[in-house]
Amino acid sequence: MARSMWKGAIQFGLVTIPVKLYTATESDYTIRFNMLHEPDLSRIQMKVWCPEDEKVISRSETVKGYEYAPDQYVVITDDDLEKVPLKTVRSIEIEQFTPRDEATRQHAQFTKQAYYIEPDKIGRKAFYLLREVLQEKGLTAICKVVIRDREALAAMDPFEDTMVLTTLHWPDEIRSTKELDLPAEEFDFKPAERKMAEQLVEAMTDDFDATKYKDEYREALLKVIEAKVEGVEIKAPEPEEESASLVDLMKLLQDSVKQATDQKSKGAPVSVADAKKEREARPAASRSKANTKAAKASADEDEAEDAKPARRRKTA
Repeated sequence: MARSMWKGAIQFGLVTIPVKLYTATESDYTIRFNMLHEPDLSRIQMKVWCPEDEKVISRSETVKGYEYAPDQYVVITDDDLEKVPLKTVRSIEIEQFTPRDEATRQHAQFTKQAYYIEPDKIGRKAFYLLREVLQEKGLTAICKVVIRDREALAAMDPFEDTMVLTTLHWPDEIRSTKELDLPAEEFDFKPAERKMAEQLVEAMTDDFDATKYKDEYREALLKVIEAKVEGVEIKAPEPEEESASLVDLMKLLQDSVKQATDQKSKGAPVSVADAKKEREARPAASRSKANTKAAKASADEDEAEDAKPARRRKTA
């Protein structure tokens, strides 16, 4: 039986809906490593050390303290945290509703943690009434809630037969892209490049089905671990060559379109690695013929483009 990690209520206007939160993701799935002492491979222990008494202490002897001045602390207990004068300490306070696509564009890519919501029996009718309205109107509820001693911005959406609460980062926590070394100019793409890229995107477009995907890194890592346990030598993968020439770009796009089309007909997701393997498996003569056609098509497109007056898009 799953254990709830938070208990409170959804505040919807004057309506109070008692609910519980359960973590929606599984952390035990991750492969974990232990820190060892290299000479004898014994597992090391992380001790809690008190520099004042110069001895190891147990965690039961520790308390939470806030440093309000250099080396000056005030102890904060769980009772103190319960007295924080905020409604969101024990409630999911709905601040507003917004179109789900708008909420997704703004903050969904910066989510922190997802929680399933379980309504108490007394609040089920109100809970499912709210869920049905959100579902029919395509809306997301933007909320504020205190979880683990911190107030969080959150989004609440219908999910299967319940709703899911997803905590978000505050706007000032999201770093600006101006910190990146991005080009100021915009690029003019040749018609052949754009057309081939559009074909590849179209070939790889389909309804999302999460059951098609799996954690391949985890499986590969387990094989490495098993090989180490059995004393088998592990060979590093061959480094992949990179190329930025136009002919190579056109060739890769063309081969990728074919690979994506084949994979889509089989109902399997397409990866760059799969596309490269499929391209390398094709007969050399076939690849040469395809490359010649691609190069000729590219040259024809380039000549047509060069014959036109130069156009540049305005920079922002």
